[in-house]
Order: sequence, then C-alpha cells, then structure tokens
Amino acid sequence: MKWNKCKVKPNKSFILSKIDTRSNIKQADKKELKIKLLHDIGEIAKLQYKLFAENRQSLLIILQGMDSSGKDGTIKHIMCGLNPQGVRVHSFKHPSALELDHDYLWRHAQKLPEHGQITIFNRSHYENVLISKVHPELILAERLPDIKSVDNIDKNFWNNRYEQINYFEKNTIQNGTSILKFFLHLSKEEQRNRFLERIDNKEKHWKFSSDDITERARWTDYQFAYEQALKHTSTKIAPWYIIPADDKLYAHLLIGRIILEKLKKMNPSFPTIDKKEEELMKLAKKKLKKENK
Repeated sequence: MKWNKCKVKPNKSFILSKIDTRSNIKQADKKELKIKLLHDIGEIAKLQYKLFAENRQSLLIILQGMDSSGKDGTIKHIMCGLNPQGVRVHSFKHPSALELDHDYLWRHAQKLPEHGQITIFNRSHYENVLISKVHPELILAERLPDIKSVDNIDKNFWNNRYEQINYFEKNTIQNGTSILKFFLHLSKEEQRNRFLERIDNKEKHWKFSSDDITERARWTDYQFAYEQALKHTSTKIAPWYIIPADDKLYAHLLIGRIILEKLKKMNPSFPTIDKKEEELMKLAKKKLKKENK
C-alpha cells in the first residue's frame, strides 16, 4: 500500500477523470487489510492520547468528496478508537445570516482545533471553491463590494480565492495546527450504486436527498471544480491526498495510514514535570500509602 502516491504535488498538472477510483486489491486480501486497519487505529489512539496530554499542537483533517463518497463512514471507522474528549467533528452546511456577515473563512476559523485536539471538517472552507464554483450565484449572498452579478465572478476571482485559502492554511500551520486534506475520489457508477442502495434499503432512506440527484446532473462541473481546487491548493505544507473511494475498506486503510504517519511526524510527547512537582508527587504517594495502614 503506497499511500504516498496519493499525494498531489504542488503545481502538478493532472486530469482527475484519469485517476483511478478503485483499488487493485483482491477479495482474499481484505481480511489482512482489516487487521492492518485495526492496528493503525490502535496506534493512532496512542498518539492521540499523547497529543491531548501534551496540549501544544493540534491536527485538522479535511474530508471532501462527492455525495456518498464515504466521508461519514471514514469518520466512523477511523476515529472509533479515539478519546472523544480530544476529537471534534464539524459539518458545514449553508452559512447562516451571522456567518454571511463575515468573510467566508470566518466560520471555519471559529472551528479550528484547540491545542491537543484533532478536528475533522466534514466538508470545509473548500465548499467556497467547489459548490460555489458550480453555482456562482451563491457568491452573491456574501455581498462582496466588487461583485454585483455573476458576470463579475471571473478566473481572477477564483485564483484570488485559492490564494486566500493557501494563506489561511499557512497561518494555521505556523500557529501549531498540522493539516491533512483528503479528496475521496468516487466514480460516477459507484455513486449511482450507492444512491440505489439508499433507495432500496429502508434503513438508509434518511441518507437520501433528491438534491443529490439534482447535483449529480452537474457531475462534470463538479469534477472540474475539484480538479482546479486540488491543483491550486495542494502545497508543500498542506498537500491534498486523492483517495480511491470506490472500495471503502481500502479508502479507510489509506486515510488511516496517512493520519498515523502524520501523527508520528508531529511526535507528541507527555509533558515533563519539574523537580518541585516531582517531590510533591512523592509526598502525595507516601500519604496515600499510609491511608491503608
């Protein structure tokens, strides 16, 4: 499993539709993959405990992908073994009136992780160069001074927005929060199968939305928007990882391994105590032991 091959190099030219959405693993290998995933989750949990105790740095995980690409399932499977005190998940829907009274990055900045925390953005500030690019009329709700109509939203506007996102992430990283960005790359055929499963399975009806079918008709537009976003915002300090998402288990394993490697690189450690505190601990130990005598 060569997870590093999923990384999008800065300024790399590629065509998203030519990147494979499927893994090449055999059915017989899946049992072994499940064992590896459980192992990695255990190692992630150990490092998260140190990160929480250290309370000096944090990790932001960004999940993006088409509807039904597996963002919710990824959160469920990868984060199941972690201490909930140290993990936050935020799903960004349509901005509120208060949020629209600020710049588009404001509401995302409010949800950045505290020291010691792992925060997951299930959809993120990237929606402002994805759905907003497919539906530029959404930009008008931001009431920007130079944007009077969609005709004002040109290539230069989007390039500026990519640059703003890169600065936002650079500032976040320089202040102690590492960032991992995952694009769950789903095929149109697999999305069709998952939508049909939601319709056929009563227990999954709650996941179905007619809006998903409406947006599916704009598949090509969304693929172009993702392609452009990945090209312009995959940087050396905050690269994108394109995860083949047709096979859920393989996707979970790849994402889990990348998170594990990032936490290893962050190298969190338990805080040390000074000599005075150490002496107080020894005294406390003596007192506690005497209680049983």
